[in-house]
Amino acid sequence: MLKSAILAVGDLMSKDFQGVLLKSIGLAVALFILIFAGVEALFWFLQFLPWTWAQDLLAVAAGLGLIVLFFFLMAPVTALFAGLYLDDIAGKVEAQHYGRDAVGAGLSGLTAVKVSLQFGLLVLLINILALPFVLTGVGAILLIVINAYLISREYFEMAAMRHMAVQDARDFRKDNAASIFVAGFLPAVMALFPLVNLLVPLFATSYFVHMFKALQRSSV
Repeated sequence: MLKSAILAVGDLMSKDFQGVLLKSIGLAVALFILIFAGVEALFWFLQFLPWTWAQDLLAVAAGLGLIVLFFFLMAPVTALFAGLYLDDIAGKVEAQHYGRDAVGAGLSGLTAVKVSLQFGLLVLLINILALPFVLTGVGAILLIVINAYLISREYFEMAAMRHMAVQDARDFRKDNAASIFVAGFLPAVMALFPLVNLLVPLFATSYFVHMFKALQRSSV
């Protein structure tokens, strides 16, 4: 687990990883700009209302709401967009570190998009539901545990699916469920820190590719 983490940190320095990160952040920022523009358009229509106090109240509430959305949801939204590139990233990690192993079969375009959307939307939903509790000790712990499970499950299975059938990948994860779940706590804790959380999709991809390779070799 420690070796996988160290290798993943090294992979983050590569130009391929940095390029995907910049593209994902750019798309996320573009989405928030569109949301902001939509809110501004709504206020333009509201200016025709006769109650000026209502306009002021809505403007303050919307401004605070947008700040909260950007702060808490920037990372999940970035992860959603990053998911579109993670299979390619996994392939580059394998080529760099495991060139003598059998080449993994990349996920089909539709499968990659489906996996990305399913996981990204699930993480986004969990983070939205956890917002009221995240400032409490219990809420933060619960969020770490849930994200540890979700991240370890989805990223490990994605790495495994490159080398085995979908059901076989899920069964292999279940056979090693305890160690994989524990491994998920590292990226789950990283996800709590602003800016660092933007690295989680890329780090987790490399991390669980290395985890998969280690577990695959130990099971032979």
